[in-house]
Amino acid sequence: PDIVKYSIRESHQNDYLKAADFINYSADICILQHEFGIFGGNSGVYILPLINRLKVPLLVTFHTVLKEPTFSEKAIISEIGKKADKIAVMSKMAVSFLVEIYQIQRKKITIIRHGFPEFDYENHSSYKQKFHLEDKITLMTFGLLSRGKGIETAIRALPRVVEKFPNIVYLIIGKTHPGVIKASGEEYRHFLKRLVQKNKLGKHVVFIDSFLEEADLCAYLSATDIYITPYPSEAQITSGTLSYATGAGAAVVSTPYWHATELLDKGRGILFPFKDPEGLALELLQLLENPAKMKTIRNRAFAYGQKFTWPLQGEKYLKTAELAIKGYHTPKIYKEKTIDLALLPLLNLSHIKRLTDTTGMLQHARYNIPDFRHGYCLDDNSRALLAMNMVYDRQKEPEAISLMSTYLSYINYMQNPDGSFRNFLSYDHKYLDKKSSEDAFGRTIWALGFLLAHSPNDAFFQIASQLFNSSINIFQQLKSLRGIANTLLGISYYLNRFPWDEGMVNIMSELSDKLTNAYEKKSGHDWQWFEPILTYDNGLLPASLFCTYEKIENENYLKIAKESMTFLESIIFKGDHIALIGNNGWYRKGEKRARFSQQPIDAMAMVLMYEKAYLVAENKKDYLHKMFTSYMWFLGENDLRLPLYDYETKGCCDGLEKEGVNRNQGAESTLAYLLSHLIVLEAFEKEKTF
Repeated sequence: PDIVKYSIRESHQNDYLKAADFINYSADICILQHEFGIFGGNSGVYILPLINRLKVPLLVTFHTVLKEPTFSEKAIISEIGKKADKIAVMSKMAVSFLVEIYQIQRKKITIIRHGFPEFDYENHSSYKQKFHLEDKITLMTFGLLSRGKGIETAIRALPRVVEKFPNIVYLIIGKTHPGVIKASGEEYRHFLKRLVQKNKLGKHVVFIDSFLEEADLCAYLSATDIYITPYPSEAQITSGTLSYATGAGAAVVSTPYWHATELLDKGRGILFPFKDPEGLALELLQLLENPAKMKTIRNRAFAYGQKFTWPLQGEKYLKTAELAIKGYHTPKIYKEKTIDLALLPLLNLSHIKRLTDTTGMLQHARYNIPDFRHGYCLDDNSRALLAMNMVYDRQKEPEAISLMSTYLSYINYMQNPDGSFRNFLSYDHKYLDKKSSEDAFGRTIWALGFLLAHSPNDAFFQIASQLFNSSINIFQQLKSLRGIANTLLGISYYLNRFPWDEGMVNIMSELSDKLTNAYEKKSGHDWQWFEPILTYDNGLLPASLFCTYEKIENENYLKIAKESMTFLESIIFKGDHIALIGNNGWYRKGEKRARFSQQPIDAMAMVLMYEKAYLVAENKKDYLHKMFTSYMWFLGENDLRLPLYDYETKGCCDGLEKEGVNRNQGAESTLAYLLSHLIVLEAFEKEKTF
């Protein structure tokens, strides 16, 4: 129709972004009707980038507020709540859920009850005549059919009632829910019809398999004596059908789900227990045997409902929208941040310990449960050694010493006689390779170098020295740029402990030259990078050159570190957050970049890069700001506006997917978060010294 100016295809993420731009230039306010199952992505996550791009006030109506949301559902509702200027819900319980479960500010929330049209209450008998029901007692339930309606309870209650009141007709009005049709066809409707036949109710139950126009629906409700909502569970925060029935002045008999308990209070309806046909039959009989009681309930319901007709509710929406517009302030696109320690979760090693056994740190997890099937790897145990060393260096935590011993033992076990390392070990302690990747080798040298500079005791220092020194002969053989970069980080810490080692300074220079030679060969005026493709751990390359410059003070190292960092941030920074290169295709020069999946190790590399730049270059405040912005990717300042850090498990989700977060919380992602957290804390302390 002409009134529709822009359409969003559910699963097309770019449509949501374009819609935000359209709204910004064509509307005074955005009104979001939120319901799960409407928007694309996991739990409807695609709506978050849209609302985050808005430059107009946002009024949100939550149709469903869950008491026990999943991780993604809670994150999405919380983020919408932060962004919304005003929020409308339809019940008091929804308000308490939003405040207590989702931590949304109470002052944003207003109750606007589910509205309905104005009913002709006085002409009840004429509507019964219209449908030839004048000599019938009319019961009714309407809405999209699904097992969540509990209609079988009402059918099972009828035989006892029909026995005493044989002129009863129960109207079941509505099409089957599209989701049910897709999953199981008309199985539920057929089940109900078989139940009708089994109970010999063929003359008393009528299925109207259609989606009625508003006028017809209102007419049927006006002809109804008793309306039944036999939902099988309490988790129903809003029921439009219940609101309509109350507004029509029907005598409602319902199970005590949340909305019914609130709406039918003070004698406006009758409640019976969940999944209790006998209880429903008893309440129906008592009503039918007492017409005066039924009339009183109908009058109370109709009188109460007159406060919530569409014209009156529409006025409330208009006033709420006006308040949202009046109180709106255009957000700053790029607000400078210092490190705000109040935003950092408390340092907690629960998930680190969960992933660690007496052998080392396990690679993977199913959600937050360790997955033994994939065993262990050198990469993760080296990162874990580095992280626990940093924890002990900060807090002198005895538990960190114990964990360090485990990880160092694993590294020792995996070293080959020639100084190289194996990487993978099965859960039953079988070697799975003969030699690790150069990346894994470099990460191990990084961890060992840090341990040499920050050893908590002599025993650790001695074993780290032996492992590090045994590996030195491998350094100059390295070809992988990231293997070289990781090794340079380790060498920089080694030189903090042994600054007089000229031989190691020469090795550092030689390895750094490999990076700068690659840069000079592959970079150009429109591509200032070391390779013709941006892949993973990108920030590591400039970071290592900043470290080299700190030790050698070769201006070319600093120049290339700055140029490559500037190029990388021109691609990664998107306004107030970073958008990492996705591993589903990466970003090859001249081609389209992949947006997903975004990986935690890449966010950590950005944090590390800015920390190293902060220590040796100018513009320290700018680097500090960008470092903290990179860290905040973990806490939800990302493309989908979803946190990857799990405040409940203290782990970190494995990636930001197109559909939402990857809920698995393996070692790599959890350590990437922990290392980023520790780097931010260290930078905060160093800021005080500059």
